[in-house]
Amino acid sequence: MKKLAIIDNSLWPDIYNPVEHWAAHLDLPYRSFRAKDGFLPDLEDGYTHLIITGSEASIIDLEPWVLAEAALVKEAVESGLTILGSCYGHQLLALALAGPGCVRRAERPEIGWSQVEILKPDPLLGPAGKLYVFSSHYDEVHNLDESQFEVLARSPNCQVQAFRVKGKNVWGLQAHPEIDPEAAARLLQGMLQKGFAGQELIREALNSEPRDDRWIELISGNFISL
Repeated sequence: MKKLAIIDNSLWPDIYNPVEHWAAHLDLPYRSFRAKDGFLPDLEDGYTHLIITGSEASIIDLEPWVLAEAALVKEAVESGLTILGSCYGHQLLALALAGPGCVRRAERPEIGWSQVEILKPDPLLGPAGKLYVFSSHYDEVHNLDESQFEVLARSPNCQVQAFRVKGKNVWGLQAHPEIDPEAAARLLQGMLQKGFAGQELIREALNSEPRDDRWIELISGNFISL
């Protein structure tokens, strides 16, 4: 029987509630764990699937809770779980498996509705092609070892939008397919109120026309089936 754990990396659930967003699309029994508060799943509890959520934190700041989560994630990969890391979770997967040299500050933050190019057909991401999805990140993954990782998607401002760990059902995805236009507006407003960097980019995204191709419907269905 499939069983899902969701590691919740959010800092301010009033503006960003990733467990709520993901759980709405995943018809699996699940438990969530707030990593910032020191709670992580016990891999002996029979979990088959793991989602590592986004965060308002920076992957560059290697606080103790981040290092503890990275160690758990590495163990989950080695144990054969089906894993999806989104945004911060995407970066944390790279950190856990390849070290801090594979994450960095992005040259330009990617905030708002971005066009992502899927480079090849993939059992999680779907067919090759281009689509629009919400993104909000200041850091990025880079410098991946091609013998361990396969880059699957890119965008104009992010060359590693998605990767898969070779030989594993483990994916990192920089975008936020789980965030719909209403949730995106709430997040962007919260980022303005809390004084996030790139205020002009945040306002521009908030005032732009949402372009959501509902990638979440394909990704969530594929994830459950794996």
